[in-house]
Amino acid sequence: MASIIKVNDIQNTSGANIINESSNTITIGASGDTVSVPSGATFDVSNATVNGIQAGITEADHWRLTSNFTGSGTGDITANLARVTHDSFSPIGSGMTESSGVFTFPSTGMYLIMAHGDFLSGGSSSGFSSVYIRTTTDNSTYNNRAISWTSIFTASVYGQSDNNQLFNVTNTTTHKVKFGYELNNSQTIEGSTSNIRTHFIFIRLGDSQ
Repeated sequence: MASIIKVNDIQNTSGANIINESSNTITIGASGDTVSVPSGATFDVSNATVNGIQAGITEADHWRLTSNFTGSGTGDITANLARVTHDSFSPIGSGMTESSGVFTFPSTGMYLIMAHGDFLSGGSSSGFSSVYIRTTTDNSTYNNRAISWTSIFTASVYGQSDNNQLFNVTNTTTHKVKFGYELNNSQTIEGSTSNIRTHFIFIRLGDSQ
């Protein structure tokens, strides 16, 4: 037969409360106490609402450009984008989704977005190149938020540009990101399926602010 103990407080040998229940709130320990979870125990809060405890990184994803693109002028990268698959990579969490170059976030939060452009100069002269980060908060108007340039003044030479942005995604329907480019003098943005050249990383750092 099951036994039931009904109490409001459990005290230590000094008479101090170590477990207290009041108005459906259970308090374990008191100010200055250390509450220890033994090694080998599982602290499972997967189905609970947790306050004051950060879950750590819950989303991390890595995408790349899968083929070269050569051109001049500005535009958006809208094709030949795929998730990295090297070394059995899979995202933490459900990962980003992409359609025609527009990336949708899997959940709200503060995201670190990293964009790396790999370039090859062409022709007898060269110029400047960039792959930059473009974000929207209304699912319509995109703004260039992170831009850096590389300048190559010799033909058939490689260059790189790197851009980072912290993006506060408060709504996954309206807050999205895509990547633009600017090329001068027939530069090539390098892509590959066998290794990582031009690529994009997304990491959820924590909750939205």
